[in-house]
Amino acid sequence: MTEFRKISLATGVSLNVALAGPEDAPPVILLHGFPESHRTWRGLVPLLEDRFRLVMPDQRGFGGSDAPQEVDAYRIDRIVADLFSLADALGIGGFALVGHDWGGAAAWAAAIKAPRSESGPRIERLAIINAPHPVVFQKGLIEDADQRAASQYITAFRNPEFEAAVAAMGFDAFFDKSFKRHIDLARIDPTERAAYIAEWSKPGTLTGMLNWYRASQLVIPPPGAAVPIPEWVLGDFPKIHVPVQVIWGMEDIALLPMQLDGLDRLIDEVEIVRLPGVGHFAPWEAPVEVAAALVPFLGAPFLVGDREAKRPA
Repeated sequence: MTEFRKISLATGVSLNVALAGPEDAPPVILLHGFPESHRTWRGLVPLLEDRFRLVMPDQRGFGGSDAPQEVDAYRIDRIVADLFSLADALGIGGFALVGHDWGGAAAWAAAIKAPRSESGPRIERLAIINAPHPVVFQKGLIEDADQRAASQYITAFRNPEFEAAVAAMGFDAFFDKSFKRHIDLARIDPTERAAYIAEWSKPGTLTGMLNWYRASQLVIPPPGAAVPIPEWVLGDFPKIHVPVQVIWGMEDIALLPMQLDGLDRLIDEVEIVRLPGVGHFAPWEAPVEVAAALVPFLGAPFLVGDREAKRPA
């Protein structure tokens, strides 16, 4: 059974947090992306809650959590600080971390910067679902014409007039625009649609959500422009030393499969699980396949490799 708590963090924000599973089970923190909330994990909770303690916050700017209006409040270091502050507030030392979309971006950053506790690393395992490593993503945005074209929406989201555009079209139309390119809208339950729109409609929430894009340092060149690769991409980038599993819906039209290339140079131990026929919103489009990958990774010895997930018959 899922319970909810509003938890005040040392970082100055309060987060709405969904919790499921036994309190003494291995802790797993799950970070959602745009334009979602803890609802991202609705299909996975019944498949995981019998063996893990699931901690599913609405990240700052989303859902029932605080939504500071300053762009600077959404720098990645602030987001990462929220994660560890939440773990501290719940008395969690080491934990497994799962992230999708922007939650995956935060999870990559947290694993790169992760502190250690007295008993070992705070982040013990990292699972990423359709979220690119920052080095691979920035490089792809400059060198790969298809990925650059697919990411032009980020420039639109950074426009300070975007909120006015959403107000003009209405949240119903914005919902359709957000999801229809990724999944058959008929597959989304009307109650889920209403819940998302209710979250987005809260005063200040849309700006908080969009500020994740505005605070990002990623360079999104316009199509055809010649742009140098930033020095931070070319230099020695910190490797991730904990086991990593990357689950990828191969029909993702926003984050292309080229994001899987070169990860072995940035991670000591990485397993890539490819989900054929699945798009960007894999956690609720294909929860059975995602859970089938996550459960052995989070709870069993790690194996390096690359495999394709098969849908159950």
